Amino acid sequence: MQFIDTHTHIYTEEFDDDRLMVMERALQAGARMLLLPNIDEASIGPMLQICQNYPGVCFPMMGLHPTELPSDPWPLLDRMEQLLAAPNNPYVAVGEVGIDLYWDDSRRNEQIAVFKHQAQWAMRYHLPLMVHSRAAHRDLVDTLLPMKDELTGVFHCFGGTAEEARELLDTFPGFVLGIGGVLTFKKSKLPAVLRSSVPLNRIVVETDAPYLAPTPHRGQRNEPAFVPLVIDKLAEVYELPVDNVAQTLMDTTKAMFNI
Repeated sequence: MQFIDTHTHIYTEEFDDDRLMVMERALQAGARMLLLPNIDEASIGPMLQICQNYPGVCFPMMGLHPTELPSDPWPLLDRMEQLLAAPNNPYVAVGEVGIDLYWDDSRRNEQIAVFKHQAQWAMRYHLPLMVHSRAAHRDLVDTLLPMKDELTGVFHCFGGTAEEARELLDTFPGFVLGIGGVLTFKKSKLPAVLRSSVPLNRIVVETDAPYLAPTPHRGQRNEPAFVPLVIDKLAEVYELPVDNVAQTLMDTTKAMFNI
């Protein structure tokens, strides 16, 4: 089985002690490529270093995570856009960007403004968006709606209802849902949501490593080598051969990120 992990943070400190082994396990498990979303200014250097160490395997994104906004995010956003505007830059998407009101909604308006600003980068530089949304479905839809015909991307770590899935896919035809370890959790409602409302060709797989490890590794550090567990579960959900599912995911991912 071959796969692309569309969302992994293997540049973070959780992997400092054994990153080489994590990469070896990923490649042995069938990883063709790993896509690395940025988080903040401090993560840019470590992220780019891994991509330089694994050319043709690791690919970076550029964006500011909604929970990592500095007190004044605009100077940093200007510096990030300069990286995206540089000729022959390595970035395959604008991300990880979005709206997160789960823990703290005190900067809601600022999060929305920053997200809109970065969505405009995606249009300007013809890149897909890697979208983080938590407790913010309506704000997410309202923010992207005016740009819906000019944007593509991934709604990362989708965990919503069937109605929300249908709204996102119908409203934003250039987007797909990012599905990871939550699909395998015993009480997860995602299998039923996908089966009823989401065509297989509107899905990509991800880990969000080090977070959200799939069963039987739930509660442990996640890593790209665990992606086949998610693909196996998708094959069960869609009642299709694993190889067919893996190939569909691969085709969708390559088309989305132009890789």
